[in-house]
Amino acid sequence: MPYFPDMLIHNSVKPVHKKTVEAFGDKWTAPENIVVNGPYKPTQWQINDKIVLTRNASYYDDANTTIDTVTFLPIPSSTTDVARYQAGEIDVTYNEIPTEQFASLKEQVGDQLTVSPYLCTYYYEFNTVKPPFNDPNVRRALALALDRDTIADKVIGQGQTAAYQLTPPATNGDIANSPEWSTWDQEKRVTEAKKLLTEAGYSDSNPLTFELLYNTNDNHKKTAVAATSLWKQALGFVDVTLTNKEWKTYLDTRRNGNYQIARAGWCGDYNEASAFLNIAKSDNSGNYGKYNNANFDSLMAQTLKAGVSPEQRANLYKQAEAQLDQDMGLLNIYHYVSPRLVKPYVIGFPTKDILDNWQVKNLSIAKH
Repeated sequence: MPYFPDMLIHNSVKPVHKKTVEAFGDKWTAPENIVVNGPYKPTQWQINDKIVLTRNASYYDDANTTIDTVTFLPIPSSTTDVARYQAGEIDVTYNEIPTEQFASLKEQVGDQLTVSPYLCTYYYEFNTVKPPFNDPNVRRALALALDRDTIADKVIGQGQTAAYQLTPPATNGDIANSPEWSTWDQEKRVTEAKKLLTEAGYSDSNPLTFELLYNTNDNHKKTAVAATSLWKQALGFVDVTLTNKEWKTYLDTRRNGNYQIARAGWCGDYNEASAFLNIAKSDNSGNYGKYNNANFDSLMAQTLKAGVSPEQRANLYKQAEAQLDQDMGLLNIYHYVSPRLVKPYVIGFPTKDILDNWQVKNLSIAKH
């Protein structure tokens, strides 16, 4: 596997203490049991309240670690996250700022607002084996009619860019596939979308109706409402029901295939195009929409053959993106950025890591 070294940053390959796992089973991660080899050890874990880490004196590089205690707070609402930051209760927010607060925060505390590139894509996942999205023309019609630029620039508006492929442009390897329709103006896209829906049998008297599933989140709701409005405005005979579910229920619903179209997002675990394109392979466990194309699978398999150069691999990835676009297996919407608030006294917080792999051991707190 040519990109194997890149994958070794992932949590799944970090070592664990075998004897502790064998002794405590499912309880091996409990603060009173866990044995760690990192700079911090969990000392409190209160479900839905907080996780507290304290400095590990046995860590090999403890001499260069300066922060003694770290508290992570599970805050499901980005609005609450920002409010607690403004109240001085939080030093670093999660990398999601409410869209309606972004402009005012930029004006008020611009020096504390960091916006970094982020190796993630926001998309809508079609259930390709369930009507109406088992018809590729219906999938293509919705993709053509959705005004991505409006969503990226005006609905979210934090530096996100419209997505015409699954792999973000910032990914290593220069994987750039620009489908012909991406160069069309919105009027031409809508005309073609209406034609496809009409050919599929939809009209004012027989509108396209479907349910859009999304998980609880202010920005996901805002995007879903905007997409519904944009489709209605562009196509007319489209009726969308929005369904919001909490994270675990939403995941179960997707895994079980009990949806028609769902909000989805994918962030690369490592910086290589396969981190994204693998999820569209027919045998991938994350391919909840059941997209299946033999040529796509073949192209992805060829990238792993011995002797394939990086340039040849990049070309195979481009072909895979083109196949995915031809079938419209996914409706790509925008490529993420990572906006977050960081207090001025937090020293060393990285702003250029597109994988967002920051570690507290590399930070310090200035006097304040």
